[in-house]
Amino acid sequence: MRASLVVVLSLTFLAACSTPPQKEIDLAQGALDAARAAGAEQYAPEEMSAATATLQQSHDAIAQRDFRLALTRALDAHDRALEAAKAAAKGQVRARADTDAAITAARTTVQTLARRLELPDVAKLPKGDVEAARAVLKEAQADVQEAGAAVAAADYAGARRAVEGISGRIAAQMKALEEAGTRKPARPTRRG
Repeated sequence: MRASLVVVLSLTFLAACSTPPQKEIDLAQGALDAARAAGAEQYAPEEMSAATATLQQSHDAIAQRDFRLALTRALDAHDRALEAAKAAAKGQVRARADTDAAITAARTTVQTLARRLELPDVAKLPKGDVEAARAVLKEAQADVQEAGAAVAAADYAGARRAVEGISGRIAAQMKALEEAGTRKPARPTRRG
């Protein structure tokens, strides 16, 4: 009885290895598509690349009529695609946290310049310096608003680009305002 069971299982296994593992390939492809939809190409590129390459190896094995290897590679591709999806989810959470921190820092510097421009001594500063600082403030406020919209659309890279450099631009304006306050006004020339 046992011997016949072994023979039946062996024949079943051999029969399974005599046809392409289409079901497993379809499952692997579905997992790859899900990982891609989860953002794995952006947030887990190495894992996604490995899963894609392994699925391609499965297709290559089918072309060589090595259905056992094709089955093994399809199962491996499925597992790798699932790992890519998990890694993408973690990467997206990290990207969101990093982006939120960058936007918060940008908002803080924008508020610092806005408060500086509200101080009474600003009226005594050269008009050109104040106008330049107000222009930078307006542009930075628009950039922060753009970053907020990008976060709402889950475009964390776009949000980071929008706030990139705000701190440097505002620091330069703060320094320019400080220097403008310490400059002595030019004396009018006498005609005589």
